[in-house]
Amino acid sequence: MVPERTASATAWAQAFIAPVLIPGSVAVDATAGKGLDTEFLARGVGAAGRVFAFDIQPGALEITRQRLVTAGLLERVTLLLRDHAAMAAHVPPPVKAVMFNLGYLPGGDHRIITRPGTTLRALQDALALLAPQGRLSLVVYTGHPGARQEQETLEEYVAQLPPREYTVLRLAFWNRSPRAPVVILVEKAGGGS
Repeated sequence: MVPERTASATAWAQAFIAPVLIPGSVAVDATAGKGLDTEFLARGVGAAGRVFAFDIQPGALEITRQRLVTAGLLERVTLLLRDHAAMAAHVPPPVKAVMFNLGYLPGGDHRIITRPGTTLRALQDALALLAPQGRLSLVVYTGHPGARQEQETLEEYVAQLPPREYTVLRLAFWNRSPRAPVVILVEKAGGGS
């Protein structure tokens, strides 16, 4: 699972998620942003699949919508102007993949950020929605106010997940700024014994 572009935290997340995206499956982009992960997920689930993309900013969803229109993938995606903490009310299980990119919209208002409480609730819901052998990625950007608290909250939570039920990996760049993003990868155990 080594991405072609090893310099990018999102590339590592996508490389981890890609193997579980099968035609007809359901996936979630918990933070649509500029639509990069939404497009990636839409390609992976195929024409019979469905992606649910959440964002609280209308501008982010419009950027995502335009990206999907250009790629010819809009019909595979449900765009939701909602906080990702509302995931359980809008996404039908089972879900094969969930992706989070935490922080703020690049080029947007840096005061509008993801927050520990709602992100933790979204993470808990996402784990409950995941199918056996489903995967979840969190790209945690750490360079803005409040980011370290969000990172610590999420890391404390995933560290307590039962190892028989979940495998959790944490990737960090050692030779970059301490503010470089951290990638947390979670796989739910299979349904067999």
